Amino acid sequence: MNKKTAIISALTVLIIIPLTIITGVLFLHNKKYYFTSLLVILEIMLPFFIAFENKKPRAREITLISILCALGVAGRIALFMLPQFKPVVALIIITGLCFGGETGFLVGAIIAFVSNFYFGQGPWTPWQMFAAGITGYISGAISGITILKKRKILLSVFGFFATIILYGTFVNLSSVFTWQDSPTIEVIMPYILSGLPMDILHGFATALFLWFLWEPLSEKLERLKLKYGFFIR
Repeated sequence: MNKKTAIISALTVLIIIPLTIITGVLFLHNKKYYFTSLLVILEIMLPFFIAFENKKPRAREITLISILCALGVAGRIALFMLPQFKPVVALIIITGLCFGGETGFLVGAIIAFVSNFYFGQGPWTPWQMFAAGITGYISGAISGITILKKRKILLSVFGFFATIILYGTFVNLSSVFTWQDSPTIEVIMPYILSGLPMDILHGFATALFLWFLWEPLSEKLERLKLKYGFFIR
């Protein structure tokens, strides 16, 4: 990925998409969450396709991304009876590490959006999309740290804290902006602290799934990249 593409991706993920979500809260009063969710997907599509660097994406790349999204949706629904014990964040992290931040964000956002047709759409959906997406994006951003990929314990530790700090924080913020008209720091902190026990449990689940899934899944994905010449990155 060239420098221009990286800058566009960073601006989209870190500025444009958060502004879209905040605009939906402040000006659309959390009532147009479908519209906001679709805008988030469309916005991340732009740097994602720019990341192909003017190459025409082949059906193989699109199919692989669709499969990763489907696996995440299935994993979230299959373990619905265990709310905080799911492989979703682990899969998003693996996607980001193997295929880059743009793909990681796209897969995370789509998993959250599509699976919420089962769990229920609402004003929290754009926040969950961003929470899952930013986790994949940051995973892609640090994918160059070789030791992280070689040491499962380090990867699991990263997954634990990423789940709490990235995913958990933004999901908790969705509750604040959904139920509070005038959120302040004094209001936000109790929400985050009250959600911390569940976030820690979710972090342990992510670490566990990373421990068992990283090697077999990443090896298969890397083989596919070499065999078919995937340029998703």
